[in-house]
Amino acid sequence: MLTAIRSIVAGATLAGILIGGVAMAQPKDPAPPLPYKKVAVSLPGRATDPALEAFRKQLADVAKRKDRAALAALVVPKGFFWEHEGNNGADDNKAGIDNFAAVIGLDAKDGSGWDFIADYAAEMTASPIADQKDMVCAPGNPIFSDDGFNELVKATDSNPVEWGYPVKDGIEARDGVDPDSPLVEKLGMHFIRVVFDESPPESAEPMLRIETPSGKLAYIPAELLSPLGLDQLCYLKQGNTWKIVGYVGEGAAK
Repeated sequence: MLTAIRSIVAGATLAGILIGGVAMAQPKDPAPPLPYKKVAVSLPGRATDPALEAFRKQLADVAKRKDRAALAALVVPKGFFWEHEGNNGADDNKAGIDNFAAVIGLDAKDGSGWDFIADYAAEMTASPIADQKDMVCAPGNPIFSDDGFNELVKATDSNPVEWGYPVKDGIEARDGVDPDSPLVEKLGMHFIRVVFDESPPESAEPMLRIETPSGKLAYIPAELLSPLGLDQLCYLKQGNTWKIVGYVGEGAAK
């Protein structure tokens, strides 16, 4: 992931991540679009533990009240981790709340740190961590074949950051950014390649230029395509109680 996720549900932010990533990976003179194999992807599932759902509601209430003391009670006192650039960016000598505050920019004067928490509290998906009992991270990871995706990237001579997955089936890819532009094709639940556009046309909402699996250029609303590698907030279950235990990703922009 190249920049911090300020909102895990904001289409404009997702557009920035996808476009930014492709800007770094895309050659100056990209090859004409070509057909590519459809690699199926399924959306992450919702968390099913009622205790976690109740915890998220509590977290949302704390974020709304901007109550730091109450937030501290929801974070592990010690052992908070920050998986950042392949290392643990957390300070083991600091309390969990202090590490968490640093990761999300809790002390930002514009209140963006609390908005950051509210966005995660509203995220209903989560994925278990294979080697960590009673730990989940959110948002959840999409389900797909690693081998299939790797073969797709290799076959198209592309970069993984150029690919995203639809948030729903049947997205209409159109010839232009206007809603009434001619329909190019409808997209299924498979990976879609994003094309960096140095001079994107003006539109009422953030749009992404894509290559469809049939090898055609088209546009879709940015909020309908999710990138891989979203930052994740991790929770640990202790008895019947959940705590915030760590973070995976860049965190708040410095």
